[in-house]
Amino acid sequence: MSPAGRLRVAVAQIESDPGDLAANLRKHLDVIGEARAAGADLLLFPELSLTGHGAGSETLRLALAADSPPVAELAQASAGLRTVFGFIEEAPGALYYNSAALVQDGRVAHLHRKVNLATYGRLEEGKHYASGRAVETTPLAGPWRAGLLICADLWNPPLVHLAAARGATVLLAPISSAVEAVGDEFDNPGGWDVNLRFHALTYGMPVAMANRVGAEGSLTFWGGSRVLDPFGRTLARANGPGEDLVVADLAYEDVRRARYLLPTLRDSNPLLLASEFGRLAGRSE
Repeated sequence: MSPAGRLRVAVAQIESDPGDLAANLRKHLDVIGEARAAGADLLLFPELSLTGHGAGSETLRLALAADSPPVAELAQASAGLRTVFGFIEEAPGALYYNSAALVQDGRVAHLHRKVNLATYGRLEEGKHYASGRAVETTPLAGPWRAGLLICADLWNPPLVHLAAARGATVLLAPISSAVEAVGDEFDNPGGWDVNLRFHALTYGMPVAMANRVGAEGSLTFWGGSRVLDPFGRTLARANGPGEDLVVADLAYEDVRRARYLLPTLRDSNPLLLASEFGRLAGRSE
């Protein structure tokens, strides 16, 4: 365990075998061992890391309940370590979600269901999954609290604001981003660089981003996994487009200083936001 106020984050940049739960589970267990050997307190895998990116059409075969044996096995392997991984969740009532689970010491400690389902360009998530309805945060070690958002969630700024307002002092961002996903005029790697730096700097909130690598069909996943400090500076980044384990140490003192210098949350005026969003919601009815 890191000293008080320090958080060692490991980001797993991996290639998932499309649709092969057993092979992907073995890889997850191997990487958990590597992260533990590196002294990590927290390990982050990419979006849908247990299934592969384009698994939506195989939802009925690949969906797992949050208390299923594969999830339990990852939770048991995460003794003394918090692990975040992505999977297709089958929830009560036969609803299916693009979800990320944070497991530790044999249990599921936190679950996020993707809110902003990417259904544009070559992405068709809205055809397969239900949309999540909540943005919650979860305690980590010492003063740290994590916000967990999945890929396109970070392109909806109010969702990041909600995570920060709910006490997040580090943002975990599992993504599955391909070069060709949105369109020829949209620079996915460049866009994510701006997005991650903006959120880290604006909220004084370190960000850990895990992207996958490899290819599925016509999509090429570009990697770029990294950890940023609360001033928007990159602390560590994957070496190239191959599989890698990125490790960086975060200091809570940096969060304190960043939020004192730029008090975004202090000045966010939640009552005004609630009033204005309420007015917008009323107009849409």
